[in-house]
Amino acid sequence: MADLTPDTQVPKAPAPRPGALRGFLESDVGWSFRHSPVAIVSLIVVVILVCGAVFAPWIAPHNPFDPSTLNLMNGFSAPMQPNAFTGEVFWLGTDDQGRDVFSTILYGLRISLFVGFAAVMLALVLGITLGLLAGYLGGWTETMIMRLADVQLTFPAILVAMLIFGIAKGVIPIEYRDQMAIWVLILAIGLSDWVQFARVVRGATLVEKNREYVAAARLIGRTGPAIMVRHILPNVLSPVLVIATISLALAIIAEATLSFLGIGAPPTQPSLGTLIRIGQGFLFSGEWWILFFPAATLLALALSVNLLGDWLRDALNPKLR
Repeated sequence: MADLTPDTQVPKAPAPRPGALRGFLESDVGWSFRHSPVAIVSLIVVVILVCGAVFAPWIAPHNPFDPSTLNLMNGFSAPMQPNAFTGEVFWLGTDDQGRDVFSTILYGLRISLFVGFAAVMLALVLGITLGLLAGYLGGWTETMIMRLADVQLTFPAILVAMLIFGIAKGVIPIEYRDQMAIWVLILAIGLSDWVQFARVVRGATLVEKNREYVAAARLIGRTGPAIMVRHILPNVLSPVLVIATISLALAIIAEATLSFLGIGAPPTQPSLGTLIRIGQGFLFSGEWWILFFPAATLLALALSVNLLGDWLRDALNPKLR
């Protein structure tokens, strides 16, 4: 075996690349997350509620929306106390129809989260598209889009959502209204929430389109849509991500508000807002749990998502690093 001289260098194996989770934890954002107890607790609450909604058919003790499983004798059962007639015990009690409140919350969370996520995605896609067009093209395109945004901002978002919901419900035939109610709700909330995405993206696009890399892309023959999608869009997503996180909580609250007013989710597919509206009718008769637990769940979900949005805004702000 040949001797190795001092000048001989043994090639070293390349260091293994860190995994996605480890890479995130070692980044600036990961460091900020690890040192923020509020963000950690908020994320845990959100994960628990989302998992409860996704796995509701397997977690819920009962299917509260299957009439064949309901027993009216179980109505108005107090939490953790045996029913006077059947002897059954329910963790969070039952409502006037004998439905398990814990099960109704899990199934109601599914509707609320689905509507919230879908509405934010609709608002995000619409707002980003219009914001990019307004910022990059300028001229009459920018004037029309931004004046439309200004007009919509003069009205409260919930009123705009109610107007869109009412118009859409009037167009849809009566026999399809209950089936399309959830999609109409998503459309109403999404169309009432696109303005803030468009304004932020338009402002960021006005800055980015004057950068050197955009001028270089034009020199090599890139088209306008390609420059907007492949070059400008990735550089304006950071503030959009923060707005989307906060908008998710606002969309969930908007859905709950519309359902509480009786113009949101249908009675056959009740969300948290519908459950709160039902429980409100029994608050002063002593059955406090029918209102309290759905309202507490909505509060925990909206507050946790908002706190995550606040943390994300600070973590992505280079001036605070």
